[in-house]
Amino acid sequence: MDTIRSTTILGVHRNGKAAIAGDGQVTLGTTVMKAQTVKVRKLYGNKILAGFAGASADAFSLFEKFETKIQEYKGDLTRAAVEMTKEWRRDKYLQKLEALLIVMDNERGYILSGSGDVIDSDDHLYAIGSGGPYALAAARGLMQNTDLNAAEIARKSLQIAGSICIYTNQNITVLELDV
Repeated sequence: MDTIRSTTILGVHRNGKAAIAGDGQVTLGTTVMKAQTVKVRKLYGNKILAGFAGASADAFSLFEKFETKIQEYKGDLTRAAVEMTKEWRRDKYLQKLEALLIVMDNERGYILSGSGDVIDSDDHLYAIGSGGPYALAAARGLMQNTDLNAAEIARKSLQIAGSICIYTNQNITVLELDV
């Protein structure tokens, strides 16, 4: 059976603002199944950004689980991320989910996985999915060599990734948090 790929997500912190971008492509094997999927969301009264890469149905389950945790911990991103990841790792059903999440507020961000990872970033960039390494490389170059804001870096980096990675397209959704 072929793997469904839901593909490239990039989170960017710059100048006290957070932005997250996701492409719209869902691929089954070598076939593009859908070109306009939205893989990024605002949560908790538009104070948290989240995006997924991996199996779509699994990611939607994880979005719901994270939304519950962020409500439970009253917007404390770190606590919600750690508690959700602990539950994800321990729960027999959740362990089988094949997805990664990026969660961010204006101060911090994390990549979350079912193996218990809660990974922050040294350079304020967070990338997941099959096009993640391309988007991350582009974002690092833009961070070092331009004055673009977080949303502009996220969009341009995904455009670059989409020109290289066959699992990433140019139907990009960018969300940004207000200060």
